[in-house]
Amino acid sequence: MNEGLIPRRYAKALYLVARERGVATDIYEKMKTLERNFMEFPQLGDSLNNPYISLADKALLIGSAVASPDGKNDSTLSDFIKLLEKNRRIGMMRGIGAAYVDIYRELHDIYSVRVESAAPLSASEENRLKKMIQNHLGGGVMEYEMNVDPSLIGGFTVSVGNEKIDASVSNELKQLRLNLISK
Repeated sequence: MNEGLIPRRYAKALYLVARERGVATDIYEKMKTLERNFMEFPQLGDSLNNPYISLADKALLIGSAVASPDGKNDSTLSDFIKLLEKNRRIGMMRGIGAAYVDIYRELHDIYSVRVESAAPLSASEENRLKKMIQNHLGGGVMEYEMNVDPSLIGGFTVSVGNEKIDASVSNELKQLRLNLISK
């Protein structure tokens, strides 16, 4: 069975239960927190895949990785983590979290937009770019993230889901080099 299919099914089930209980948005925020924690602490994924760590300890680890700063415990997510532990699927939590975020965004018309520029943009330039992106998207909600990457040399890149627009000098130089090599 496809490794991506199982996490998506669990994520869809979690979304349906969360929506029924009125906590779908809270779970969405927790799944984004979980993904940030996986990115920031790669050992989290290593721990989930370690056969010497008990399922109960892995469940506790996931619970702490999605814990709210206010300390509120979400029974829907706690029940879900227990289900994963029981079904021996706790190692799939990263994939399930990512699938949940994708499902939520798709159903709520939310776009994750990541902009990288070679240098910081002025407020007016950034607002102009946001308007251009919003027009391109044709509506919906934009979750906007801006980063500076000096390796771009000049220009910027915009990523919206799987779509990427690369208007950087480094990309232009790479294209020029490839054209020269191919001749």
